[in-house]
Amino acid sequence: MSPHYVQANTNGRLHDAREASISPLDRGFLYGDAIYEVWRTYDGVLFAWDEHWVRLRRSALALHMAFPFEPAGILGEVRRTAAAFREASGFPGELYVRLQVTRGSGTIGLDTALADKPGYVLLVQPCPRVDAAKAGSGLRLSLAGDLRRNPAASLNPAWKTGNYLNNILCLREARSRNADEVVILNLDGEVTEAAVSNVAFARAGTLITPPLDSGILGGITRGLLLSTIAAAAGVAVREEAVRPSDFATMDECMLLSTTRDITPVAAIDDSRFRVGPETVASRVKAAFSDYAKDYAGRHPELKV
Repeated sequence: MSPHYVQANTNGRLHDAREASISPLDRGFLYGDAIYEVWRTYDGVLFAWDEHWVRLRRSALALHMAFPFEPAGILGEVRRTAAAFREASGFPGELYVRLQVTRGSGTIGLDTALADKPGYVLLVQPCPRVDAAKAGSGLRLSLAGDLRRNPAASLNPAWKTGNYLNNILCLREARSRNADEVVILNLDGEVTEAAVSNVAFARAGTLITPPLDSGILGGITRGLLLSTIAAAAGVAVREEAVRPSDFATMDECMLLSTTRDITPVAAIDDSRFRVGPETVASRVKAAFSDYAKDYAGRHPELKV
């Protein structure tokens, strides 16, 4: 068995993810006409199941995409897929679960009326882990210079769609400079987010994260930070537009995402930030860990 084995489930059929399972006419494949969500487990329990499901439905509505799926049915398929993955791989640890819903297949053409019916693909693999050394020393980010974040008036980043070329090309630029991740600006020169994570900063003990109207995805981890986690850590938090010229005033920087939770950032190009113990990031990360552990204990029905 490959150490990189990924278990797939296409419309209820379990198979190795390397096996073809969708039509070449599928609109998700042809046009990125799809939506998706990613969950991870803590103590084997799917974290923030409802929050991700609500965002998935919101993305479908924004794309005028039929969505005939119910959470109970998909949860049952997640359990089947996770069990098949564990049996095939022998992996006992925490899981990454991706659900992609496509508008369907049909005659080639952009008109959405050509789609037949929505379908889905579930993918299960080990939850990615940030390298321990990187987690300790902090990630190194770089500003994208060639491209800006696509504006909400064109393709709203708040919709979690299968179209990621903007993110991919911005990340490619940052990686060409040996950075771990990218920071993408909007057309007004404000910080939006990284390729697959929200961004937050700390200044004088207060957390600051760009507002939604800067043109970002409303991340689940970011939302929990604003509503619950920061207060539990005893940290003030606010939404505020951030520009690269503000980096010099920031003490810390961190990435927020489902798979990374809160990951410290050591630098954005030449701007350096504090990392390590006794930082705001370490306090918030500890509070998040406590919240995730408590969530797992309160939701045995989401065990997979």
